[in-house]
Amino acid sequence: MSELRTDRLVLRGWRESDLAPWAAMNADPEVREHFPGILTREQSDASVARFQADLDQRGWGWWAVEVRATGEFIGFTGLDPVEEDMPVTGVEIGWRLARPYWGHGYATEAALAALAHGFDTLRLPEILALTTAANLRSQAVMRRVGMTRDPADDFDDLTVPEGPLRRSVVYRLLGADHRSMARG
Repeated sequence: MSELRTDRLVLRGWRESDLAPWAAMNADPEVREHFPGILTREQSDASVARFQADLDQRGWGWWAVEVRATGEFIGFTGLDPVEEDMPVTGVEIGWRLARPYWGHGYATEAALAALAHGFDTLRLPEILALTTAANLRSQAVMRRVGMTRDPADDFDDLTVPEGPLRRSVVYRLLGADHRSMARG
């Protein structure tokens, strides 16, 4: 399983010590604002088991993110195949951080590392990002890492109950565009 490092962060496999802070994040209504609800401890623990199984099997997926200087767990970032019930296909990038770590550039830094891994190591032709139309913070990260949105790709996520969370937006980045951005 690969571990990714940036100046300030480590994207790594999951540890037993991550379970409690991950569960606390998933029980925080503000962190889960753009999801249908909060998760129970059991649901949260089950998600970690799935994430780690994917990392063990593929060598990539949803990595735990820690601050290099302190070893503190702050959330997750990674790559995963888009769910089969979505109207778009491919590999998506995502992130979720605990509230105390918002606004420090960690999501952007981790996302850039995951994108580089996806394009340079996995040789993916394209990476997508999906979020609710109202999730402006995540959309700002998507733009900062070079992704673009075509409103024609937006869709209603029928797996989400009717309401403000149903409308989803799609951002994309092509591998060729990533490589040209990396060259400067």
